[in-house]
Amino acid sequence: MLELKHTIRKKKLMLNLDGKTAIVTGCGSEGEGWGNGRAIATLLARQGAKVIGTDLNYKAAKNTQDFILKENNKCEIHEVNMSNKKDVDSFFKNVTKQHEKINILVNNVGRSEPGDPEVMDYDVWREQFSTNLDTAFFAIKQIIPTLKKNGGGSIVNISSVAGMRYVGKPQVGYSASKAALMQMTKTTAIIHAENKIRLNCVVPGLMHTPLVQRLAKKYADGKYEEFVKTRNNQVPMKKMGSSFDVAHAVLFLASDEAKYITGTEIIVDGGLTATTP
Repeated sequence: MLELKHTIRKKKLMLNLDGKTAIVTGCGSEGEGWGNGRAIATLLARQGAKVIGTDLNYKAAKNTQDFILKENNKCEIHEVNMSNKKDVDSFFKNVTKQHEKINILVNNVGRSEPGDPEVMDYDVWREQFSTNLDTAFFAIKQIIPTLKKNGGGSIVNISSVAGMRYVGKPQVGYSASKAALMQMTKTTAIIHAENKIRLNCVVPGLMHTPLVQRLAKKYADGKYEEFVKTRNNQVPMKKMGSSFDVAHAVLFLASDEAKYITGTEIIVDGGLTATTP
């Protein structure tokens, strides 16, 4: 009969990222607002990770860095155009020289533009794929050799329920590119599973972030309060989610607690996608 030996272990902090380094793209947030990037970077830093943030807007990235440093956590920032391959290649070349071990990559860059194939300019269509898909592809392409060398790691891509369902906004480029991001994530996850590189998506629904103000201008003639009410009513929970709802899902997928999870999605939408087949 097998004898079970019991050992006393110290209580371990769950979702602990001590000793890990995380790159978060699109980490900035203007003013005091909490965009997804800022919440993700802040939460990973609170859990012990050294955060390396990138953003096209240096001032927005600095807002995030200042907040993280005020909490006595670790963060450095870089101004990078993640849709420019040369910019991305240069950033990763420099950062991998400076940091011995990188464990986590969060691809958070994205933007939605209105239109369907009839009215959307081809340049806008291509720009949507550049912003929502190419940015992740460029970063993943650069980080995989580093993660292989380090014995694995976690890549989390931020998609959208718009890539799964029509959620009331005519945004064909955004929807198509976010759907493509999910499939790229799955395929790459299978290819690199043997390298212990995990790839997953967090799929936010209707979130109440500073971006909603801009969306109201694009999709509701600037009627912000009416737009917010409509979005709240679309969700079964009758309220939009927050950036930290997204960030907590990212934290789980980035952590060792999710070490057997790859090639899948965590949907953070208050039940929105469950209301349609």
